[in-house]
This record gives sequence, structure tokens and C-alpha cells, in this order.
Amino acid sequence: MHRLLLMLALWAAVLPTAFAAPLQVAATTTDLKALVEEVGGDMVQVQALTSPLQDPHAAEIKPAQLALARRAELVVRIGLDHEPWFSRLGLPARTPVLDASRHARLLQTETPRLRLESRSHTHALGNTHYWLDPFNAIPITEGIEQSLSRLRPADALRFKANREAFVRRLRERIERWQQEMAPLRGLKVVVVHDSWTYFADRFGLTILATAEPMPGVPPSPQELSALVDRMKQAKVKLILADPHANPALLRLLASRTGARPVTLLPSAGAESAGSGYLDLFNHNIRRLTEALH
Repeated sequence: MHRLLLMLALWAAVLPTAFAAPLQVAATTTDLKALVEEVGGDMVQVQALTSPLQDPHAAEIKPAQLALARRAELVVRIGLDHEPWFSRLGLPARTPVLDASRHARLLQTETPRLRLESRSHTHALGNTHYWLDPFNAIPITEGIEQSLSRLRPADALRFKANREAFVRRLRERIERWQQEMAPLRGLKVVVVHDSWTYFADRFGLTILATAEPMPGVPPSPQELSALVDRMKQAKVKLILADPHANPALLRLLASRTGARPVTLLPSAGAESAGSGYLDLFNHNIRRLTEALH
């Protein structure tokens, strides 16, 4: 009888979580979606509010996405000034929001950050593309684990185990990526949009200049001429571009300097790179190393 009562008690403890519906989570980017899925596993259902190929600062949030965000049990966002549209979601006051930037190592946090000695950059609170340093995924997933555990305490140990397994895989990959990128350390590059600061910092690239004085704004003829001169003097070999970069600007820079444009993916789930966070770095590092061969 004692054993039967013990089994019934254990079953009663397991029953609520075993049959509980997955937590509904909305993430503002596919990168955060991928990281929530790593921690939450089959205990979460995550939807991204933006496409991995669109300009995140100019995203248009449609009614279906508004509804998705408003019924979510947790919303995870990039924060800083990455999502100028976030306030328009009109989230219920009771909805928990995890600002992942509070868990990340941030760069360029001076306020205001200046570009071309005179213009303040949109990212006045710091460069928002912090997920492109893979080490930042370690504290970010810790914040995700804590948020999920508060919402579903019965699954806290499973969230913890999932995150620990992910961090082990991530550390192994980072070691391999650093070995693959070692021949490129110190390489001078030009970026079209200021997306690659964290990636360059982690893997030892030197960003000589950013072609766009402001996100989405092409350089003036004077700025373009000065940039071309700097690229020639520094013998820049690569121009790093996002999928939404201005193709005319890329062609012009390439034709005047001989540098090779390389389109990298700023977010997980873009094109054929796979939908996982680790897939993003596998793809970009392969593109970079192949570009110089």
C-alpha cells in the first residue's frame, strides 16, 4: 500500500507538466527564437515576429503578428533601439518581456555614438547585433532559462539540462570556428551596414569602415570617394554585406577597389543556412573562408 501511494504521488507530480500545453513564446527575431527553442525544447512553442532576411529596423508588424505577440505567455526581444516598432505591439501589462540585451556583453555603448565625426548613429545605446558574438548566447540562454522556469517551475530542471547541453555544444563549436578563422585574424574589411562589430571582434577581423553613414542610407559622393581611397590604401580584400544591402553600392565599391563582396547572413533561418543558431555561424564562417581561396 505504501508503494502504491508513493507511485500515485509521483504520478500526480508529473501529470501536470507531462500534459501541459507548451508555453507560447514570441521572439522579435529568429535568433532569439532559436535560442528559446534550445532551452525550452518541446516544452515551448516559439514564433518569430520578423523574417531573418528583412531589415530589422524597418520591419512592418502585421495584424497576425500583433495578435501572436499579444497572446504570448513570454515575449523575448533584442532591446536597446533594435526594434523601434516594439512599443506598437501593445502588449498586455501582464505579459512578461525578457530584454536579452541585459544579459549580453555590449559594444559601442557610448551615447551618442558618432559616425563620420558628425552624424549620430541610430544605435545610440550600443550596437544591437550582439547575438553575432556566439559567446553572448551563453548569458542570453541563462536569462531565457530563468524566465521559462518562472513561468513553468515544474520544468525548471529540464530547462536547465537543455541549456547546459546547448552550452557544451556551443563551446565546442566556438573552439572549432576560432581555428577556422585563425588565418583571417587581422584581415581588414569594410562592412556595408554596422551589423558585424561583434562577429569581427570575436574572430579577429578589423573593420576599416562602414559604407552606410546611417542604416539604409548610401554614402554621399564625397563620402564614397573618401571610402574608396581608404580601401585602396589599406588593400581591403573583402566587403561584408547583409542580404538587404544595396547591390548598386556593392558593385560600385567592388569595381573601384577590387575588393570582393561577400553576403553574410545576420540571422538564423535565412536562406539554406539552417534554422539553428549554430547553423548561422557555420554558414558565415564557411562563406568567409571560401571567399579568400
